[in-house]
Amino acid sequence: MKNKKVVVIGGGHGLSTILRGIKFIDNIDITAIVTVADDGGSTGRLRKQFHIPAMGDIRNVLISMAQSESLLSSLMDYRFESNHDPDKEDEDVQGHNLGNLILTALTQTCGGFMEAITTCGEILNVKGKIMPSTLQVVTLYAMMEDGTIVKGEANIPNFNNRIQKVFYNEPVSATAGAISAIKEADLIIYGIGSLYTSILPNVIIKDIQEALNASKALKVYFCNVMSQPGETDGYSVEDHVLALKMHKVSVDKVVVASDIIPAYIIDRYEKEGSTMVKVVEDKHNYEICYYNLLDFANNVVRHDCMKVKDVVSKIVEEDLCHFQQR
Repeated sequence: MKNKKVVVIGGGHGLSTILRGIKFIDNIDITAIVTVADDGGSTGRLRKQFHIPAMGDIRNVLISMAQSESLLSSLMDYRFESNHDPDKEDEDVQGHNLGNLILTALTQTCGGFMEAITTCGEILNVKGKIMPSTLQVVTLYAMMEDGTIVKGEANIPNFNNRIQKVFYNEPVSATAGAISAIKEADLIIYGIGSLYTSILPNVIIKDIQEALNASKALKVYFCNVMSQPGETDGYSVEDHVLALKMHKVSVDKVVVASDIIPAYIIDRYEKEGSTMVKVVEDKHNYEICYYNLLDFANNVVRHDCMKVKDVVSKIVEEDLCHFQQR
């Protein structure tokens, strides 16, 4: 039997969590479609200096999809210490991730950003394909409900306002590999991760949006467990899905964590302005599935990559079959 083709769309640590788990599923072929809209930190500095797409999320995905942990994969995440002097931050490697510097060097020596990703993937022996959603150097904008426009991915969560939509102010073309993967996909997963700054920066690209809407694949959203201050304050599960639909992409199934979060952890998050993302309505035009997904190590709420792997395995082996027979 042919492997099922699984596309995972997102960015940040949440995307890496999914990929770190599902790379151990034998009967799937994985393609990660990754945002390059990040403009903060080491990634933002290199992007500005060398005019290349943001590589921070790409670096995280490369590490998570490596077939096995190695010295190099560990070093990819190493960050040189910074003296926190903004007047000197562009002078040397301070504050940079080694992996970001490696990808920058490979981009300059291998002929381009896509070639750099491919080369680094071969060195790390990654399972699957990694596709930036675009090869353009893009700037993400957000329109708030009061009409305020915020420029830059790193700035969007810093406004005490409610996001209405995110967008680019110029035409953005998707990578051919991303479009091809979506067209061939049996299963498309959105998440886990920041809704407006990790997932949506990919799907608002017109080519990707059109490919998703034309796709007959099962589309599954792995919903965040806690709201993100400045981005999804007070959001329910339904609000998350509505935001995806408002940006013109559909969802067939939503995966929600059913774990009981210890009260002291909830209290800690609430003090930081973050609340639980709950299902608040009785009826939906999409399926909601509850699974044990979480880990509470170090008193932090995180998805457990191997629990995510088990859920995706079930979706591939059971739900996908029923969906395709409809």
